[in-house]
Amino acid sequence: MDAHISEAIGRPDLIRLDDGLVCLRFETMKVVSALAAVRHLLDTGAVRRGDTLVDSSSGIYAYALALACHRYGMRCHIVGSTTVDHTLRTQLAVLGARLEQMEPSVNLKLDQSRRVARVREILRDHPDYHWMRQYHDDIHYLGYEAVAERIHAETGTRALTLVGGVGSGASTGALAQYLRKRSSGVRLVGVQPYGSVTFGSEHVLDPEIIIAGIGSSIPFGNVRHDLYDTVHWLAFDAARAGSVDLLHRHAVFAGLSTGAAYLAARWESRVEPARTTVFIAADTGHRYVDTVFTGHHEAAAVEELAPRQVTTPDELAMPWSRMDWRGAAAPPNGLFAESPRWAGAPAWPPPAGGVRGRRPPGGRPPGPVDQGSPGR
Repeated sequence: MDAHISEAIGRPDLIRLDDGLVCLRFETMKVVSALAAVRHLLDTGAVRRGDTLVDSSSGIYAYALALACHRYGMRCHIVGSTTVDHTLRTQLAVLGARLEQMEPSVNLKLDQSRRVARVREILRDHPDYHWMRQYHDDIHYLGYEAVAERIHAETGTRALTLVGGVGSGASTGALAQYLRKRSSGVRLVGVQPYGSVTFGSEHVLDPEIIIAGIGSSIPFGNVRHDLYDTVHWLAFDAARAGSVDLLHRHAVFAGLSTGAAYLAARWESRVEPARTTVFIAADTGHRYVDTVFTGHHEAAAVEELAPRQVTTPDELAMPWSRMDWRGAAAPPNGLFAESPRWAGAPAWPPPAGGVRGRRPPGGRPPGPVDQGSPGR
């Protein structure tokens, strides 16, 4: 029996959709990460019960951190994006979390920058608060070890491909690392929106939307580029096609990032049918009813979609591109250049042999990468 609702919410389901295609379905994935991170901070004495934890978020991490704080008797202070909706605001208030919501901004980067600046002001005025830094502190990897163990036990295969939205880097990076402890035959496929700097697509802007939670306008220290074998970039229309098909064909109601991961996973499964392909469904589809599912009749058939194979991010084109990343370092867009974390990392472009699975030097992500934790 669970001791707290957060434990039930964080426990994923493994659903076999087709031969070789498995969905790792969460109600709210970041609860796994937040629970383990807060528990680790308490166990190591970094914080004590009653302390205040602070971070910024556009929604999902705010809910996860509020639940973790409720579970462990902590106070929670969230600097929220303008995208935080009425339902979440109400939940946070009843859970006892304090929310400061930003005014509307002209773009994602400005919204992120303003939230980070506000967090720094809060820390200046309250130096006893603990900044969770969900995009830069690798304690957010810890919660995924049990999930990796379950995937390994239930799929019963060494030849496994994991597909998921990159976002903070914690879920895909952690699952891949823990799975590779158990088997050397694990491939990692990251999914990105156009317009994200993380894997160098900032020069291609999707006029519809940058898919929340799987891309970013600033570098994140928890993204370990050298863990990834392949990267897919998908535009809104392609991701919507995936979300609608996943619900229609398999009755799985999930969000837009899941639709993108599902589309990429279908492709990878067809490329290597002998492998088991597991894709991450990070949350449910309720937030996307109006923007994705109401217009389901307008969604393209997934059978009509295929990725453009590219060799560098310069060749990216919408609505869908795929690149063999081969464990390369961060893209040479200048944003990661000052980080000592990538000293000695494999050269760009990706090497023919790859260096999959090597952790960047220096252990935990260092300060120069830390431009703040805008959060999801």
